[in-house]
Amino acid sequence: MRIFTCLFAFLMVIQHQGQNLKSPSEFLGYELGSQFTRHHEVVSYFQYVSEALPGQVQLQPYGYTNERRPLMLAVLSSPENMQNAEALRTAHLQSTEGSGNSQIAVVWLSYNVHGNESVSTEASMQTLYELLTTKKEYLKNTLVIIDPCINPDGRDRYVNWYYQYKNTPYQVDANSKEHREGWWSGRSNHYMFDLNRDWAWLTQVESQQRLKQFNKWMPHIHVDFHEQGMNRPYYFAPAAEPYHEVITDFQRDFQVKIGKNHARYFDQNGWFYFTREVFDLFYPSYGDTYPTYNGAIGMTYEQGGSGRAGLGVQVASGDTLTLKDRIAHHLTTGLSTVEVASQNAGTLNEEFRTFYNGKKDFKYQSYVLNGDSDKQQALAELLDKHEIAYGWAVESTVRGLSFGSGANASLKTNSRSMVVSTNQKKGTLVKVLFEPNAVLSDSLTYDITAWSLPYAYGLDAMASEGLVKSDASQVAPWSVIPPGIEKGAYAHIGDWNSMKDARFLSDLIQNGIRVRRSERPFQLGGKTWGAGSLIITRGDNAHKSDFEQVLQSLVEKHQKPLTSAATGLVDSGKDFGSGYVGMIPEAKVAILSGEPTSTLSFGEVWHYFEQQLHYPISVLDAEYFDGVALGDYDVLVLPNGWGYWSFLNEGRKTRLKDWVAGGGRLIAMGGALAHLGGEDGFSIERKQADTTDIETEIPPSFEDSSRERIREEITGAIFKTRVDPTHPMAFGYGNTYYTLKLGGDTYTLPGGSMVASLGESPLPVAGFAGSKAVTNLAESLVFAMEYHGRGQVVYMADNPLFRGFWENGKLFFANAIFMAE
Repeated sequence: MRIFTCLFAFLMVIQHQGQNLKSPSEFLGYELGSQFTRHHEVVSYFQYVSEALPGQVQLQPYGYTNERRPLMLAVLSSPENMQNAEALRTAHLQSTEGSGNSQIAVVWLSYNVHGNESVSTEASMQTLYELLTTKKEYLKNTLVIIDPCINPDGRDRYVNWYYQYKNTPYQVDANSKEHREGWWSGRSNHYMFDLNRDWAWLTQVESQQRLKQFNKWMPHIHVDFHEQGMNRPYYFAPAAEPYHEVITDFQRDFQVKIGKNHARYFDQNGWFYFTREVFDLFYPSYGDTYPTYNGAIGMTYEQGGSGRAGLGVQVASGDTLTLKDRIAHHLTTGLSTVEVASQNAGTLNEEFRTFYNGKKDFKYQSYVLNGDSDKQQALAELLDKHEIAYGWAVESTVRGLSFGSGANASLKTNSRSMVVSTNQKKGTLVKVLFEPNAVLSDSLTYDITAWSLPYAYGLDAMASEGLVKSDASQVAPWSVIPPGIEKGAYAHIGDWNSMKDARFLSDLIQNGIRVRRSERPFQLGGKTWGAGSLIITRGDNAHKSDFEQVLQSLVEKHQKPLTSAATGLVDSGKDFGSGYVGMIPEAKVAILSGEPTSTLSFGEVWHYFEQQLHYPISVLDAEYFDGVALGDYDVLVLPNGWGYWSFLNEGRKTRLKDWVAGGGRLIAMGGALAHLGGEDGFSIERKQADTTDIETEIPPSFEDSSRERIREEITGAIFKTRVDPTHPMAFGYGNTYYTLKLGGDTYTLPGGSMVASLGESPLPVAGFAGSKAVTNLAESLVFAMEYHGRGQVVYMADNPLFRGFWENGKLFFANAIFMAE
């Protein structure tokens, strides 16, 4: 009786507190939607609610952004459920293991992954309030997780910019400055990455920290709240084709169920909406697809507005779209989602158990990966973050589909052969990330169509239809502690095969250690060393009194084995004093930023240097580029972009040519290539498209025109290229490389030096490439280098740094900095 009285008193206190809970407008001191709320104010409101209702809301900080803004989740449910929140979570996760009897639906609502899609964070506060007050009955059998802002850096960038330029009162004219963001919009995070395309690749700190929490909860439903063009009505599920083949009938049907509930509310209010268009469920790194491949109902909701809308804007219909309108729409779909979850909690739990414990008829059961242990380690680090299990094979021969040949073949395995199989909890995700070529039900897609990890990591892979025996307890090859260097040795030699090696070199240079590299393979002490091998001699570092101590500390830091040599006289090849064993310079690198460049491409290069290579880089903005002394820099990177047609005028091209002729190295990516050639430029030329069959074709109908255009496009397909491994830019590679091609622009370089190129009849090994686009790819360059005077121009038609996940391409970029000459 005493326990019952205490519990009753506790519930009465909670109910009373809920009745007195301040709304966001009351707490903030202004009507929600009349101003934008900065991130620290949002954090304050969530902290206030968790303190006012500690028995119903748990605030869980999960990390910080690059700019030190906090990331957090609010976990809420009924008082009874929250008293047992950890037990409920554990019971829910047991469903993935074939046990557990949870009946609570777990719903995760994610807001503001794109910073300038700013309404969703405002809506998150009102959604939190309504769930704890007017809609608290939904929480009786649901546990709701709210992430109010996935991208605080981008959102505050937008909000601060808006406050700088807004009219007072706000101006609805879409041409007014408050509706026109500059080059660096609020969409991306600190490094200008699109966080909604990083769920699978986990290159960004926000994604890495968030996934730890996602794996702790594994929700039944995950919603990503977005905004789109200001003239578009609201979009909600069901999604458009293509759906990936692993998506279950239940997942498809439940999207329809939720969509119908949304439509009921939107119809009552006379609001416009659309479904089954544009936003598909294929590319695995979105906030809707990644949860879907983990058993959830993953959905994207899109409100019209985005960075153009501000507090209010006049749209094409002549109506005014306000921030308050946008909040109302996101609030409605958020509450509707929780309502449907509450009504179907039992079914969601049952189907979730089926997803993880039902029979999976995947064609390939195991993926075997041979190759460089550094590349295996890089892949293993990604798999660990996803909680994907892997092991090591026994000495045997496995038959299956070879990723290299695209045909059935055999592969010899041993204790250094990595095995990743689908007979595990994350088996569906394994299939999606590793399959050689995902089945595409519709070529009109929203994103890239190929991403297979064996290609991305440059490993020799086999897809087996049977389970390959493996041992997960075996010590990984890279876990063996490298031996220390031999003191007093003539030289110390390291191989050059991976980004791990590039980071080691970066650290050596920054610690004042002088390093040489061999331009030719050589043999010494019974071991063969490839071109690009690092050679660190005692003589080169005689000026450094603590040379051996520093070198040993860096060997331990990077776990980089070195072989010590007593002589510089090789058994075969070039001796260490040869002109073919040159010094690697301490290159001073700069990158162009601003209007000519794509923010995404700039961010990829910026992130590569600072967070992957750990090498300093100077940022030169286009606004003051003409006043910069280029002679202060050894390397200049021009990221991909669409504004080079005006930036690379005759005067700037002449200036760049003079700088290169004097010994500079220019690295041009993507769209920059198209405007570097011509009479006043370098030798690069754009290939002319083959139009011989155009006149004979019947023009498409208006309805079919979009499908006709797709024939001229390449939507992120993987192609096999031929590589010249003797070229310094290709050190560390074999004679083939798999490139991720993102478009149909093609280039040639008369008299130049091809590093990687496509053959006579290139076809994608994975992904979609339009028939017209493919015909123009023959003999086109992927990577090349032109010599000009004492310097070089490096051309990158394809982007090896795309979204930071194409691991096997990154060494090309390191070679362009350190190895090319």
